[in-house]
Amino acid sequence: MSGPQIVLVGPMGVGKTTVGALLAERLDTGYRDTDADIVAAEGREISDIFFDDGEQHFRELERAAVRTALAEHSGVVALGGGAVLDQDTRELLAGLPVVYLSMEANEAVRRTGLGLARPLLAINPRQQWKLLMEERRSLYTEVARAVVPTDERAPEEVAEAVIEALDLGAAALPGTAPDADPSATSGKAPGKENHA
Repeated sequence: MSGPQIVLVGPMGVGKTTVGALLAERLDTGYRDTDADIVAAEGREISDIFFDDGEQHFRELERAAVRTALAEHSGVVALGGGAVLDQDTRELLAGLPVVYLSMEANEAVRRTGLGLARPLLAINPRQQWKLLMEERRSLYTEVARAVVPTDERAPEEVAEAVIEALDLGAAALPGTAPDADPSATSGKAPGKENHA
């Protein structure tokens, strides 16, 4: 299999990092976070890149980081919340096992407090989060093979739902063939827009 086993997309604070690490453990594979790749390469936090160099520069770094991760990594990859804004990135995601982790505004506030470490939410965070989601929701659903709502779910429950949505149930169990569980289809999302 070429490319990642799972690519996670979704808004900031949805839990892509936590869920991605759990998925990698369950599937006995590696985990990669493109935001972490950028921080490591630049030697500074994303908020500093935004404030020092502007969003456009960050998006250029992000585009390159996503391209590299998708080409090099065969495990679980989590993308930053705004990565789907880039048309080239969306084209790269076509045909890949992408899962959109969705979350409503109230859940975002509960989980993150919409904190100051997130540069796009520095002023009127709740309103900014809603505006960002209006801009991005259709892009998340465009690239996703499945949508997994995360509201009021523990990370372990979300990880299990992702595995079911992608029919990876057998792959998550040591010693079984990946195609041994044809019944794990409940997470398929032909009506995924209803979950966003």
